[in-house]
Amino acid sequence: MTRLLLSAAAAALLVACSGDKEAEDKPAAPVPAETSSTQAPSAEDMAAMAEEDARLATFLDAKFEEQLALSPEFQTYLGRKTNTDKWDERTDESDERQRELLEAQLSEMQDSFDRDALSPEGQLNYDLFTYDTENSLALDNFRLQRFSLTQFRGIHSNIPVFLANYHKVDTFEDAVAYVARVRGVPEVLDQAATQMEDRIAGDFPLPEFSYPLIAETARSIADGEAILEDFSKKMEALDAPVAEKDQLELDLLELIEGPFAAAYEDFSTRVETMGDADVVDGNYGVGRFQDGEAYYNALLSNYTTTDLTAEEIHQLGLAEVARIQDEMRAIMAQVGFEGTLQEFFDFMREDEQFYLPNTDEGREAYLELARDYIVGMKVKLPEQFGLIPAAPVEVRRVEPYRERAAGKAFYNQPAPDGSRPGIFYANLAKMEDMPTYQLEALVYHEAIPGHHMQRALQIEQDGLPLFRRFGGYTAYTEGWGLYSELLPKEIGFYEDPYSDFGRLAMELWRAARLVVDTGLHAKGWEMQEAIDYLQENTPNPDGDTVKAIERYIVYPGQATAYKIGMLRILELREAAKAELGDDFDIRGFHDTVLAAGPLPLSVLEGQIDAWVARQKAE
Repeated sequence: MTRLLLSAAAAALLVACSGDKEAEDKPAAPVPAETSSTQAPSAEDMAAMAEEDARLATFLDAKFEEQLALSPEFQTYLGRKTNTDKWDERTDESDERQRELLEAQLSEMQDSFDRDALSPEGQLNYDLFTYDTENSLALDNFRLQRFSLTQFRGIHSNIPVFLANYHKVDTFEDAVAYVARVRGVPEVLDQAATQMEDRIAGDFPLPEFSYPLIAETARSIADGEAILEDFSKKMEALDAPVAEKDQLELDLLELIEGPFAAAYEDFSTRVETMGDADVVDGNYGVGRFQDGEAYYNALLSNYTTTDLTAEEIHQLGLAEVARIQDEMRAIMAQVGFEGTLQEFFDFMREDEQFYLPNTDEGREAYLELARDYIVGMKVKLPEQFGLIPAAPVEVRRVEPYRERAAGKAFYNQPAPDGSRPGIFYANLAKMEDMPTYQLEALVYHEAIPGHHMQRALQIEQDGLPLFRRFGGYTAYTEGWGLYSELLPKEIGFYEDPYSDFGRLAMELWRAARLVVDTGLHAKGWEMQEAIDYLQENTPNPDGDTVKAIERYIVYPGQATAYKIGMLRILELREAAKAELGDDFDIRGFHDTVLAAGPLPLSVLEGQIDAWVARQKAE
């Protein structure tokens, strides 16, 4: 239910609304920590602050462990060998337990610590824990409005992914726990379906187009083929008596063919029944819900960590779309294309030179090209960063069984114990949706210097409290990802003008998101109006635009964070350059952005201001 559980467990925090309580429930963003005195603290005061900082750090790590105890899945995700036979509980009762825990933890911290007795770093930890907890509690006031499961993400599609990628089998006991988790799938799917039915009963349904897609994905998993294949490979590698391993594989097969398959069929049937009623009239924005405006405003605050209104975000998007399109026209002139920008978009969508064959060979060529871009970027990293992560990054194709549900590309962070690398996944179901001119920017965003650089370093910062090592803020993480698409341009990459156009196309896509997300959820746009806007203003394939709008409908507000975060990082960099002049050090700036882990944008500003002050003092 906290930010760490939101990002890791499928039983994430659900949000509901209390309309007239919006202002009082909204948490204030933490301000950069300052000591209460303008004089330098004495050695005695510093020792006392260090002692209180250490006590707070111990307290916060203990609170993290209390939260973690409620999520067997996140325990496994972190590489822990605890509760490996269990799934998270997905019920209103479990949500209430999480809420009560957070309320108790916040109260205990406030009663046990005097913020003024902490150092600036200790105050930052105090403020961030307060902000995260208050934010989670405020969002929980909107619990039913938040979709518990969608066609893009949910436990129904995550079960085989989780078992294959996160449930390690190092011992026979691990294998027994794996089978126990499969045995528990019927209960998990029943809970997931019940949560969906509860939202329909509360008049908070998914769009009707979501239900058949969810059912389709579930049915594609029902044969358990991916799980059987994964378990067989893990059994082959396991040092254990053959007879015992064979018996476990037989037990698993019986579960898959019996209760597992039946549970997936029952889940699919229930979901299809949910979608039988035509519950939406074409306006899919959350504004149609009870207290929908307050809910959307809370989501914008959560995702952007700012007080920007929906209208301000909408206008920012329109301005950025116009600016980026002007830069695209310059590339049109560079390559000698004669025609309108829309005609150039059509050329980029349709010309065969930008697409690899829709074959296994074409897919492998795409992955190899991505790996080559990573190799090229690694050479340049020391020029831009002092901090470089130890964890490697791999490029993989999204597994066929989850291609329909998965996004275009995404990143999974490495395991804290080093047992799993960072992974950049590319969805290659339809190669016509994956133009090569966008690949270079995509690699920089998802791998290095983007998500892998940021998230691997975050996990490797042993000095941070656990809630900061494994937490996050969308505006920061996705803002860094988008900034990481631009940075290579500034240091000599994107030598091919079409790849540079691809970079602009991806930035344009994020700018257009500001327009369509707020259009859908704050301005009452119908779905087709949003699709038309993307198709008229971006070069992305038509398949991209439809799937994207479907995503923005079921994840309101999330898509606004990318551009807002990127613009703020750029603003902070340029302000630091102006302040420091020739003394500005890009490595120092980047290390300052990354070393503290994800932060709300206002706090990141404070970190950069403090770094600038230190540089000037030196």
